[in-house]
Amino acid sequence: MTHLSVEMLAADATEPITSAGHAQLGIAVLAGIAVIVLLITKFKLHAFLSLIIGSLVLGAVAGAPLDKVITSFSAGLGTTVAGTGVLIALGAVLGRLLADSGGADQIVDTILAKASRRAMPWAMVLIAGIVGLPIFFEVGIVLLIPVVLLVAKRGNFSLMRIGIPALAGLSVMHGLIPPHPGPLVAIDAVGANLGVTLALGVVVAVPTAIIAGPVFSRYAARWVDIRPPENMVPERATEDLEKRPGFGITVATVLLPVVMMLAKALVDIVVDNPEHTVQRVFDVVGSPLIALLAAVLVAMFTLGRAAGFTRGRIATTVEKSLAPIAGVVLIVGAGGGFKQTLVDAGVGQMILDVSKGWNISALLLAWLIAVAIRLATGSATVATISAAGLVAPLAAEMSTTHAALLVLAIGCGSLFFSHVNDAGFWLVKEYFGMNVGQTLKTWSVMETLISVVGIGCVLLLSLVL
Repeated sequence: MTHLSVEMLAADATEPITSAGHAQLGIAVLAGIAVIVLLITKFKLHAFLSLIIGSLVLGAVAGAPLDKVITSFSAGLGTTVAGTGVLIALGAVLGRLLADSGGADQIVDTILAKASRRAMPWAMVLIAGIVGLPIFFEVGIVLLIPVVLLVAKRGNFSLMRIGIPALAGLSVMHGLIPPHPGPLVAIDAVGANLGVTLALGVVVAVPTAIIAGPVFSRYAARWVDIRPPENMVPERATEDLEKRPGFGITVATVLLPVVMMLAKALVDIVVDNPEHTVQRVFDVVGSPLIALLAAVLVAMFTLGRAAGFTRGRIATTVEKSLAPIAGVVLIVGAGGGFKQTLVDAGVGQMILDVSKGWNISALLLAWLIAVAIRLATGSATVATISAAGLVAPLAAEMSTTHAALLVLAIGCGSLFFSHVNDAGFWLVKEYFGMNVGQTLKTWSVMETLISVVGIGCVLLLSLVL
């Protein structure tokens, strides 16, 4: 199903916590989002606290009893953390092992050693794609920025020619590919098949990253021709290591959870019998929890021990990886709480009612909703979580492939035009030594390209699948 079928979906809508009219609900949504934006940007309040307050404001303006609003928010937070909290933690452990063991540096150095000057932007997008697969966007930036700055400096490249492809590779992975938090939550909310979403996500991600990365970097380098800032070239994190894991085993370890999840999807398609022993085995083996857990356990040997880490050093690395993600888990959870408040207030049903007469693709509607929330809140993860909750009813009659495409449409929308209310905007600005205008002309345009090219690919796939 690619177009809205409101009559069929209305029966599936949950009873709202308020009977407010569409106008009041619309004002409530705008008020809630405005409060979140104001608290994060103006008052520098943590996103977790801002989302809680924004949810309460939304409920109050919608005329809902605050005790029910609190119940809705708590339920959404609990469900979201239960579904993704452990996966975020396992991904963080895998990412930290990859970084601390020198595995990430090994991938980077090996690819750069084999890349010609002309191929360097393409090498950077490839590196970012591989390194960015198991780790968060912010961690990926911290890992890759030293490499970007060093390559640009030693090769006398414009910083944008090298930096944009790396940022594009990281951003595409963050928005579209599990096991990143946003896509995982959207898959859970929409009820999509993880393996199918992963496979189609790769199909969408490759051309999107190429266009927004190496191709766009040609123009970005003309618009903003800057050199690496001297004070921002840091030492590499693993220069003190005596040895590092090999390139092949590092890549294999990073790709292990992806292969396991794709294997499950393939078996589901070929066997197509939930009672069959083979399918039941792969349902376990290919579940995100088992796949990531297996990758972490394997990484302790293939990455940790290969770098000469003792058991104590590996345990310390695991421990250190978990502390920084507490904020991520809480923000993701609060985003889920805000999403559930939106849904329980009847906003999802309002969107269905208002769009009843529209002849618009459900995929395009999901993208537009995610774009609006992204522009307002600045968070790709919050945009993904909130939009997924609102458009989940649209997936009720969808095929497996179209439910997966719905997740990807949301992911594409969540990346649209990063600006001053996005932490990533400031991270890129400071690392690259740009002013606000230069960051808007490069990073913000790149994010918009990813979003627009991505939804274009999703809509094309919807015509043939």
